[in-house]
Amino acid sequence: MSVGSGLQRAQAFMILATGLYRASHLVAGIVAVAQHQRGRPVAWAALGVVLVTSLLVFGTARSRGWFGTWLPVADTVAVGCVLPFVVFAGGARHPADIAWVMLLGGSASSVAAVAFTRRAAVYGVVAALALTHAAGYRLTGADVAVIAGNLNSVVASAVLAGVFWWYLRRQGSLLDAATAQALAAESQRARYVERIAHHRALHDTVLATLTTIASGRVDANAPLVRERCASEAAYLRRLVQQHADGEPAPGTAAALEGAVRSAESLGLRVSAQYHGLPEIPAHAAAALADAVTEALNNVLRHAGTGHAYVTAAREDGRDRVVVTVVDQGVGFDLEDVAKGLGLRCSVRARMREAGGAAEVDSACGEGTRIELSWPA
Repeated sequence: MSVGSGLQRAQAFMILATGLYRASHLVAGIVAVAQHQRGRPVAWAALGVVLVTSLLVFGTARSRGWFGTWLPVADTVAVGCVLPFVVFAGGARHPADIAWVMLLGGSASSVAAVAFTRRAAVYGVVAALALTHAAGYRLTGADVAVIAGNLNSVVASAVLAGVFWWYLRRQGSLLDAATAQALAAESQRARYVERIAHHRALHDTVLATLTTIASGRVDANAPLVRERCASEAAYLRRLVQQHADGEPAPGTAAALEGAVRSAESLGLRVSAQYHGLPEIPAHAAAALADAVTEALNNVLRHAGTGHAYVTAAREDGRDRVVVTVVDQGVGFDLEDVAKGLGLRCSVRARMREAGGAAEVDSACGEGTRIELSWPA
């Protein structure tokens, strides 16, 4: 059972607390039967019924995360309302002989107090247990003090369990609200940092280029100026695409964009696309960016082409990032470069150490495709 949220933690605690309360009553019952009623099969059978119903109620609650409705109802009827009369019919004629099974009514009322959402249902269970226990003790000739003490235990168990559950539920809700608020604030801060980074990049690139052209100090048709404009136009397209696809993970997108911009600064033309990137740990984003940087450096040094393609996307249905770096250059024979440091250490080893993987596909004259994935 997951206990990630505050409410789930509160539920897990109440299941444990009421289960331990029932276990303490079971231990007392086993000791009482073993010492004073070991020759009565009905008493042992009653203990067996209590054990089975307890395992069903608390085992199911543990596996599902909370109590259902029918099992607590069955537990109340069987353990709290029927077994006292069964034990009486089996030979328990004195208050001390029936006290152990009456004790179980307290744990039955505590389960009802937390399992049932309607107060009327809780009141009905407590009333039924109180009437049953009063009648059972009257059959054994118990005095008023014993009956009153038992009824007080049944009611107090329900009240205390209900109060604890109300308090823990309230604290769990407050914790969940505080967690959600903190996550929202962190998300807002991350978006702000990303916007500042984009503003700075735009100021240092696109705005600087436009300002220089507008001043007339450079020839707008010069080849170097046109190449710079094309590079910065590609950057703007990627920036617009990121926001059109929704909010990407700032760390992942920024790391990959840094690798692309680094390659572009060396003269490589890069067509990059990012699609719905999930948030991944910083070390994984750094490993992806470093591997992309090395892959693009290989294009510059060996591919014989000035153009590369980078695509980064979330794998369908999973928080898994897949990045591909493709060029249409000369390619190479994988066996001839298997021992090279670039692919082996800077790409494969880096991704493996970060918990990811890298696959290289190339052939002479057919270009190269490198696929990076995290997690592996």
